[in-house]
Amino acid sequence: MVELLGDSILTAPSIDDLHESLARATRDMGFDHFALALETGSSSDSGASVLVHDYPASWADVYISLNLAATDPVRRAAERSILGFRWRNMRDLIPMTEIEETTFETGRRNGLADGFTVPRHLPGDVTASCTFVTGTGSSIPEAMLIVAEMLGAMAISNARRISGWRGQTEPARLTDRQRDCVLWAARGKTDWEISRILGISRGTVIQHLKDARERYDTHKRASLILCALYDGLISFADIFRWLARR
Repeated sequence: MVELLGDSILTAPSIDDLHESLARATRDMGFDHFALALETGSSSDSGASVLVHDYPASWADVYISLNLAATDPVRRAAERSILGFRWRNMRDLIPMTEIEETTFETGRRNGLADGFTVPRHLPGDVTASCTFVTGTGSSIPEAMLIVAEMLGAMAISNARRISGWRGQTEPARLTDRQRDCVLWAARGKTDWEISRILGISRGTVIQHLKDARERYDTHKRASLILCALYDGLISFADIFRWLARR
């Protein structure tokens, strides 16, 4: 099934063709609906976002009119899992707020009973998910989940290509020394502490961080740290592994 269905998904030349291929694969696997969402990097030449689905019109109207994307727990859970996950297991991945619980229940009332979401999250590059859903009265086709996992990944890969995605071609925005200062700031160190660690003056640290903020056009240290994380100049592992070793 992966070979038969995956070829048309991987080679679909347009979003419409990808929609058709995913709809066929959804039916053949025993699901009722699908949705593929892809957001590319923040730069203007990184490609366009993609959203294709065949969800019931009633749910699509509610989702868009109430801007439920901002409170969709599936989107957040997709950033916390390497492999596909069943919707019923989302609470093992993220804490769900009351608003998110309401969003989920609203989806069920509109015919989206249960689902299996395949995530892909590359900070600074792509955040995407491909979801296969069962309607009211249907159950998840357990034997097809490995197929759904592979086809979902293929669909995301081709959607990124169709979107016009381009990899990061610009050099890093920060110098090595600026990056070092941002990393130690992310670890909670003060300007004075950073100066002692790096063997430079406090004034130099302040200047490095000021220059780094200007390169990202931000005035806050927290925003600078987020930008460096998003661009991959520092990683969560750089921060939390160091904190765990203290």
